[in-house]
Amino acid sequence: MSVRTATAAAAAAAALFGSGALLLPADRPEATGQVSAHRADPVVVAHRGASGHAPENTLAAVDAAEALGVDWVENDVQRTRDGVLVVLHDTDLKRTTDVEQVFPDRAPWAVKDFTAAELAKLDAGSWFGAQFAGTRIPTLTQFLHRLERNRQKLLLEIKSPATYPGIERDIIRTLGRTGWLDRSHVRNRLVVQSFGADSVKRIHSLRPDVTTGFLGTPAVADLPSYAAFTDQINPSYATIDADYVAAVQRLKGAHGKRLRVNTWTVNKAADAVRARDLGVDGIITNFPDVVRDATS
Repeated sequence: MSVRTATAAAAAAAALFGSGALLLPADRPEATGQVSAHRADPVVVAHRGASGHAPENTLAAVDAAEALGVDWVENDVQRTRDGVLVVLHDTDLKRTTDVEQVFPDRAPWAVKDFTAAELAKLDAGSWFGAQFAGTRIPTLTQFLHRLERNRQKLLLEIKSPATYPGIERDIIRTLGRTGWLDRSHVRNRLVVQSFGADSVKRIHSLRPDVTTGFLGTPAVADLPSYAAFTDQINPSYATIDADYVAAVQRLKGAHGKRLRVNTWTVNKAADAVRARDLGVDGIITNFPDVVRDATS
């Protein structure tokens, strides 16, 4: 998903965001108040953590989301040369680390070409702001432990799955080792998504109980085929209208519940209001405080 990087006042983290489940694994109740389309306000998901306030996909971004009271955090998962799962968006390291200075002879600096120990040497925070100097790329295990400490929930994206054959099994193994595949986590705190339909299918095959999402905007005629293996259709905000949202929500997904729509990446208040009025179930954003205030 594309990201609009921006700095924001640290004081914004003091604004509390209403907690609550993302209501992705289970049916979302209809709102009793006078809300557009008579639905509950969409759940707000912190994109790569609260990435408008701290360096994306870092533990600092997880904590920034927690400070805002945000329950749900989205992240991106890749695999190192030595098989360690790490949390990072780009498939190369140039944009968000100092890799070109630390390893000047390792172009094109692809994540898959570095060991976990080498990645641990990189500064993944200074690009965002001097106060984040020395921030590290977290492993998936470290990320899960931080979410657990904060009592947060995870929307996990498998990044570029074709680059990492078998990564789905590695993810399931790591989730299991860290306690994230028990009944409570699976029912209430975990969703796995990807742009790769085959990757989502593999997750569904390995762990049919896990809630899954497909990232993209399939044609309406193709939606029933996706509903066979996923519980959500998560499209770019620029690609949807109310008719599309309604077409998705008319179908039941892999677990017999109606398909959910969680749209990305919405950072402006006006866009958040429009997304809410389209009837989406969730909004994925770098600025959860902005979207929260606009839609609640």
